[in-house]
Amino acid sequence: MPPAGEIGEAPAAPCCSESADERKDVEEKSDINITALVGNEQVNEDADNGDLPSYVSALIEKEVGNDLKSLKKLDKLIEQMTENKMQLEEQVLTISSEIPKRIQSALKNAEESKQFLNQFLEQETHLFSSINSHLLTAQPWMEDLGAMINQIEEIERHLAYLKWISQIEELSDNIQQYLMTNNVPEAASTLVYMAELDIKLQESSCTHLLAFMRATVKFWHKILKDKLTSDFEEILAQLHWPFITPPQSQTVGLSRPASAPEIYTNLETLFCQLLKLQTSDELLTEPKQLPEKYCLPASPSVILPLQIMLTPLQKRFRYHFRGNRQTNVISKPEWYLAQVLMWIGNHTQFLDEKIQPILDKVGTSLEFSRGLMMLVLEKLAADIPCLLYDDNLFCHLVDEVLLFERELHSVYGYPGTFANCMHILSEETCFQRWLTVERKFALQKMDSMLSSEAAWISQYKDITDVDEMKVPDCAETFMTLLLVITDRYKNLPTASRKLQFLELQKDLVDDFRIRLTQVMKEETRASLGFRYCAILNAVNYISTVLADWADNVFFLQLQQAALEVFAENNTLSKLQLGQLASMESSVFDDMINLLERLKHDMLTRQVDHVFREVKEAAKLYKKERWLSLPSQAEQAVMSLSSSACPLLLTLRDRSLQLEQQLCFSLFKIFWQMLVEKLDVYIYQEIILANHFNEGGAAQLQFDMTRNLFPLFSHYCKRPENYFKHVKEACIVLNLNVGSALLLKDVLQSASGQPPATEALNEVGIYKLAQQDVEILLNLRTNWPNTGK
Repeated sequence: MPPAGEIGEAPAAPCCSESADERKDVEEKSDINITALVGNEQVNEDADNGDLPSYVSALIEKEVGNDLKSLKKLDKLIEQMTENKMQLEEQVLTISSEIPKRIQSALKNAEESKQFLNQFLEQETHLFSSINSHLLTAQPWMEDLGAMINQIEEIERHLAYLKWISQIEELSDNIQQYLMTNNVPEAASTLVYMAELDIKLQESSCTHLLAFMRATVKFWHKILKDKLTSDFEEILAQLHWPFITPPQSQTVGLSRPASAPEIYTNLETLFCQLLKLQTSDELLTEPKQLPEKYCLPASPSVILPLQIMLTPLQKRFRYHFRGNRQTNVISKPEWYLAQVLMWIGNHTQFLDEKIQPILDKVGTSLEFSRGLMMLVLEKLAADIPCLLYDDNLFCHLVDEVLLFERELHSVYGYPGTFANCMHILSEETCFQRWLTVERKFALQKMDSMLSSEAAWISQYKDITDVDEMKVPDCAETFMTLLLVITDRYKNLPTASRKLQFLELQKDLVDDFRIRLTQVMKEETRASLGFRYCAILNAVNYISTVLADWADNVFFLQLQQAALEVFAENNTLSKLQLGQLASMESSVFDDMINLLERLKHDMLTRQVDHVFREVKEAAKLYKKERWLSLPSQAEQAVMSLSSSACPLLLTLRDRSLQLEQQLCFSLFKIFWQMLVEKLDVYIYQEIILANHFNEGGAAQLQFDMTRNLFPLFSHYCKRPENYFKHVKEACIVLNLNVGSALLLKDVLQSASGQPPATEALNEVGIYKLAQQDVEILLNLRTNWPNTGK
């Protein structure tokens, strides 16, 4: 038997370099031997621990056991062990013979690598010395060559400089030749090319060249501009430009004299030639700009021919509305605003018919109105600081400016992207003053509308179709005020300014709500009075209108802008931001919630007041002798209980009164709230508090179904559905004796089970619980005598 160490090492993979077939055979045999020798984990553990006797005992026990006949397996087992030992010895001999050869081969390779490395180091040293020697030899050549290259580059720069000067002089000579031959179009085209070269040279550091180019452009631009301007003004004079009178009274301009075609042809020619000077004009002319605090949108300067056409109007404007002229009155902004509108109106037809076609050919837009608007903006910027703290003058200025803006955009189609008066009003100091004045005058208006004698009277009280909401005059005037404020600020250029005005509106709504609450508290003792109802109508109207506004596109846009502001400032929770973003809430939600709460409180107070009167009127009805009333068979005709008359009269009178004083939606809520309380009251205080014989139950049903319920039939088709407790109690009390007994048995035998519910539904009971029905059955006194 082989040693235990050899048996334990046999499963390990051999580490010698054998052929693939040999390794495969060894592995297969090893697997067979391991399977045969090692049968369980205990055997392996014993062998690993070096406990040879235990290992041998375990092996014999496994292979032979207690069966003596199994001893014949020992020969086969010894043969396997012997073969395994021989294989292991061969592997050890093979490995012992190959390892020294590999070590010798590795040492030989290392020696060869060392020799190659030494050779490379020697070559590197030789090459390094050769390169240094060559660099020392070439250094003088490199210095000479560098100097020559620098000279060449310098000469090339001089040559390029001279070429630019030559090109500029050549273009200048060409312009001069064209002007001498009166070829103005070609001269203008050449100047355009020169101006484009000037723009390209802006990145150059040759300051003298830039100055020479700019001076040349300026020289020829002035000559050409003066010549073309003179000719253009002469043509305009023939057309009697500018048109000071309205188009209807103009005798020239749009009329057609004999020479009209030639005039318009010359007008178009000169207009196009002046347009060519636009590039050089923008280079040489610094456009006038208002201070940055006004945040005007960036826009190019007005095209040159239109500047010339605007010049006489600008002179007139400055003459009349600057200095000490009688027309320059700071309290009369409407004078210069009306003048500008009139000029735009006077020239619109001519510009559309004669100038716009020219601009369409060159792809330019007509900016005549923008040129005049700049005059207005300059005037406003100068005047506003002078009247900023005079509330009346400032408010008048704002009103006139807003009217001017409205007409300018709606009538003359002035683009909203251009600079306009709203940019001037949006300047911080002016805007805050505007907000203050707006708030001041709005509060004054609120004081006057609430103190008016007609404050709580509807303007349309005599017109039924119009007066559905029964809106008092003060509420309608207030919402009109808010609507006017919206119209005043909706054209502001930035969302942040609009949001500030929105906050002002919300503050005004809250202030008006507080004022209504104060007046309401004064009228609390007369909660059914005319003024109290008018206040309730006002609250309902304001809440309804604000809810409608919340779906308006303008306020939805403001909601989106507010969402962005809140998200940046982290002023709202994620839930609130989500509700705003998903349109579940609106910018007026806070105000609407407060108004709805006030409306509910006022309605509750009215319902409680009427309900108290009803309870007082129902005292006699509660004491009715329901046990001793005659049956229906004993009466010729059923009639209303006399004790029920005060109750029904009170309900009828108060319902009619409030129907006339409250709007339809409010009255609907009122009577439904009242009926809900009345239903529970009659059920608990009258029905459950008494016992009923057959006549009493019939009388109760007659009073309810033929008298009480019909009182509300004018307001809904099936009023009995609002008196579910009373209606179903009457059904139970008026069941015939047989049905009542059967129902009682079913309820007692199937308590809380589906059969009980089905039995109740069969007789028309859906609202009352099973226990309530049993109580009602026990209130009946007309049971048969069963001897119990």
